[in-house]
This record gives sequence, structure tokens and C-alpha cells, in this order.
Amino acid sequence: MSAIPQERRLVTAVPGPKSQELQSRRTASVAGGVGSVMPVFAAKADGGIIEDVDGNRFIDFGSGIAVTTVGASAEAVVRRASAQLADFTHTCFMVTPYEGYVAVAEALAELTPGDHAKKSALFNSGAEAVENAVKIARAHTKRQAVVVFDHGYHGRTNLTMALTSKNMPYKHGFGPFAPEVYRVPVAYGYRWPTGPDNCGPEAAEQAIDHIAKQIGAENVAAIIIEPVLGEGGFIEPAKGFLPAVAEYAKDNGIVFVADEIQSGFCRTGQWFACEDEQIVPDLITTAKGIAGGLPLSAVTGRAEIMDAAHGGGLGGTYGGNPVACAGALGAIETMKELDLNARAKRIEEVMKPRLTAMQEKFDVIGDVRGRGAMLAVELVKDRATKEPDTEATAKVAKACHEAGLLVLTTGTYSNVVRFLPPLVIGEDLLNDGLDVLEEAFAAL
Repeated sequence: MSAIPQERRLVTAVPGPKSQELQSRRTASVAGGVGSVMPVFAAKADGGIIEDVDGNRFIDFGSGIAVTTVGASAEAVVRRASAQLADFTHTCFMVTPYEGYVAVAEALAELTPGDHAKKSALFNSGAEAVENAVKIARAHTKRQAVVVFDHGYHGRTNLTMALTSKNMPYKHGFGPFAPEVYRVPVAYGYRWPTGPDNCGPEAAEQAIDHIAKQIGAENVAAIIIEPVLGEGGFIEPAKGFLPAVAEYAKDNGIVFVADEIQSGFCRTGQWFACEDEQIVPDLITTAKGIAGGLPLSAVTGRAEIMDAAHGGGLGGTYGGNPVACAGALGAIETMKELDLNARAKRIEEVMKPRLTAMQEKFDVIGDVRGRGAMLAVELVKDRATKEPDTEATAKVAKACHEAGLLVLTTGTYSNVVRFLPPLVIGEDLLNDGLDVLEEAFAAL
């Protein structure tokens, strides 16, 4: 049973008076560089609904950016985290360790791809996980260069800003950035010059050629890629691209890192998106959906690589916080009990045909893509030229928000509307949200 009625309801304008009052307080006290998608303040969230302080209920197609996969107040997460809170909130694993951290590492070894011996290190955020994956890869290979891809996103720390592709808002004015980071082409099928059918092998050939000629494979510590590129626009690399790059890494002693921070934990209908093409990464970074909304991240990988860093070289005061670890065990329990991989596939079965029908109806939708509950539409001014339509994207999102549907925009060109509903959302809410979306497109 959900704690909140699972139905969309608007009782005030958006934002309502209480949200407006809180917005005034926020403006006076919170740094202007911290943005928000919607100007409403949450009071409760559960299932597929967020209720604001004015009593408005919004259908959640964002999951806090793919975090509340199991819902924002899942029973097992609340139960386990509450029990841990009563015992202790912190000792620091590097001072006096505790079982929860070990149990999460054991679960990650079981769930991540590959049957090799694995170890994990836990941190707080996705950016921390990626940064530590680079440290581990450099320690293992004794090399320095890191290869990333066009349209990739890996975080907001200095090193991960260097790894991230998009300038505004993530990098603009914040340099200089960490050195020895190199960017190569990715297989973006919708925008590939010779078309999506040729994209995978051609893009792989280009990327590998760039690495060989401009960097030198013998200098590369790690190749890092999102199996589905999140902030870049929910780009699924064309088939064949990921296996070719992974094989090149293996042949040249390069650590292949799958950044599964947004795509992991049942989001695409598999535990991890790289399983779609049977990719077994050397290291895998996770965060977001791992702990039901509590701050936790991990690097998991081959034991011999994970052990390359010297003792004391990995860690952090809060890394693997005991309450967050308890939340993660509750989230994983929920994913298994409810078979959320099957739920993600069912969400795709409901949403994708309707999004495709909208594409046929509205010329502004140039592409429909994604899998599981990680879906998106790319908006263009002209289907022939594929010129990005950022203005229409913003208008559609605003219309959805005003009608009670939370959607997020994304993409290197800011022209993609992405859909990340909680995997526990009801189908009635899914369809109601899609009705709102269709009305927003019709209003254009």
C-alpha cells in the first residue's frame, strides 16, 4: 500500500503559495548556482507520485534523476535504514568497520557482470566513484591517460568535469581541468553521417584510430563509457560499438570502465545496461539507484585491479556510510522481490509504442530511443536537417510541469525529454502521464 494516493491532482497553480514562500527563503539563502527543474517544494513522495507542500500531486517521470528506482519511501529501505539509525549513524569504515559495508560489497560482487573474483570500494556520489575508478586504473596500469567519449557525462568534480563532454552548465568558467583526458567519437546512431546501420563499426573504427594515433594505447590507463549515455541525451551506442571498444581495451592492457551510475540497477530491464551486449567490464561504477535515495556509490571490479591501490589510498570519511549501506541492502531486496527488471521491461512495453505514435503525429519528435524505463525523445526543428529544437523542448517540459507531470530534459544540445519513472509506478499513472505529454506536444 502506498502512503500517498497514486493519482495526479492539482489544487493550486504551479507553484502554489507555500512553494512560493519557500522559494523566497531559498533565494535568500541558497547559492544561485544550484538549480531546480520545478519551482515546487516536496512534502512527500511514494510510488509514482510526489506531493508538494501545497497538496499538489505530480506524476514522477524523473525518480530524482534515476535514484528512486524502488520508490522514494520503499518499505525495505525505510525499515533497514531506520534500524541502522537506531544502532549508530557513523563510525567511519576506515576507523572501525561494520558488516553493512561488507554486505553491500558482497551483493555487488554477485550482481555485476562476470564470474571472476571481484572487490568493491564504497563512496558517496557518482563523481567520487568515477574519480576513484581512474585512480585504481592508474595504479594498476602505471599509465596516466584516460579516454572518454563525445556526449559523455561523469560528474562535477575537477577530474570528472574534465571527463564530461558538455560545457554549459557543467564546466563553463570552472577550469582549468585535470590533464591527460582525451575525448573520442561515440556511436550516436541518430546523428551518424552514414546512418544508424553503419554507425557501430564505423564509430568504433574512428574511436580506436584516435586512441592509437593521437594518444598511444600503451599510454592509456582507462577507457570510460556509459553503456547508455545519460546527460548526453540517452544515447544507446549503436550495436557493435561497445564490444569493439571493450575488446581493444582488453588487447592493449587498458582498464575498461562501465559508468553505470544512471543506467544501473534494473533501469534498462537488466541489472546493468552493459549486459545487453554481454560486456564484462574490468571496473563498473554505480550510484543513483543503488540505495533508494540515500547517498552511496561504488567501484566494483576485478579483484587484482581493485587491489592495485596501496593501503589507505582509497576511502573517505563518509564513504559507505552505515545508514546508506542499510538502504542499499533494502533497495536490492526490493529489486529482487518485485522483479524490477521485469517491471522496467513492462514500462517500455507501455511507453515506447505511445512515444512512437506521438513521433508519427508530431514532426518535432525526431527520434524515440532507450530501453526499459530509460527512454527519451529528441526534438528537432526539421527532420531532414535534424537541427536541435531546444525551445520546443523547454516548452514541452514546462507544459508538463504545469499540468502535474514531472519530466526532465537532457542532451548535449538540450533538446531531449527523458523519462525515468520509478519502476514501482502503476500503469494507470504511466498512461495518465503519457496523456499529459501528448497534450503538451499538441499545444506546440
